[in-house]
Amino acid sequence: MLFSNPSLPLPLKKEGKEVNYVGRFAPSPTGPLHFGSLITAVASYCDAKANRGLWHVRIEDTDIPRIYPGSEDHILQSIHAFQFEPDSEIIFQKDRLDIYEDVIQQLHQKKMVYACQCTRKILGSNHIYVGTCRDLALSFDQQAIRVKVENLEICFQDVLQGQHCSNLATDLGDFVLKRRDGIINYQLAVVVDDYLQGMTHVVRGADLLDNTERQIWLGELLDYPRLEYIHLPLAMNDQGQKLSKQNMAQALDLSKPSELLQQALQALKQPSVELDAPNKMLKQAIAQWDLNLIPKHTNLDGFYI
Repeated sequence: MLFSNPSLPLPLKKEGKEVNYVGRFAPSPTGPLHFGSLITAVASYCDAKANRGLWHVRIEDTDIPRIYPGSEDHILQSIHAFQFEPDSEIIFQKDRLDIYEDVIQQLHQKKMVYACQCTRKILGSNHIYVGTCRDLALSFDQQAIRVKVENLEICFQDVLQGQHCSNLATDLGDFVLKRRDGIINYQLAVVVDDYLQGMTHVVRGADLLDNTERQIWLGELLDYPRLEYIHLPLAMNDQGQKLSKQNMAQALDLSKPSELLQQALQALKQPSVELDAPNKMLKQAIAQWDLNLIPKHTNLDGFYI
């Protein structure tokens, strides 16, 4: 049972030795990887390896209708081209839907979730759900499933961004774990898989900073250990927008991995590395990795691509 959690479900060992750091790179295949994705991959990889830890790759593809054709192949090709070395087999969330359904049922037994019939049209522009369906005891069939929150403040200390706090009820509201169309929400899948893969540290972009209190709350309901968070400043385009698939960020040119790797390390303000094969550059980057050099902002000011 996932609720019991007497210890982490996976052995945290590397070459027979206990490790204190397990990290991951978890892209969504809604488009090809771009330079911002590379910054996250490089930072998560180097921080894990510099701490003698493990690094895993997970494809977060529960939102199956939004999967962009060929993007999963591009992710796998990118891992190979940049010569990253994951410490386990790459997993795909779309193969794990039964696990997430089981967790929803466990939460249901604990009366922590409920069915919601409210549509976007009903909710309008108000993104904070006020619990309209909480006490209606609706059937779970073909309805959205929301998790209950309480009127309390959750805070965490981000390594780069400092203290970040949100009141669950007034800032966030009851949030969706499963959509009406049956799609498992990111918030649920990421929390469950981080636990099952034994994650201790999450390195990701600052655009996900506001999701963290939701994930901490859900983890506490499930009695999962709290993680350490490192939210990286975002690379921007020349129009001052974050690099993203929505903003048509250019796909990584896999014919130039060494040059792009060098640029990613420069963006992270790391000591320079010699232009060489990517695996050699990564080893040099790991040897001189300094988390304190990364800008403590949400954007990489003055760095555009």
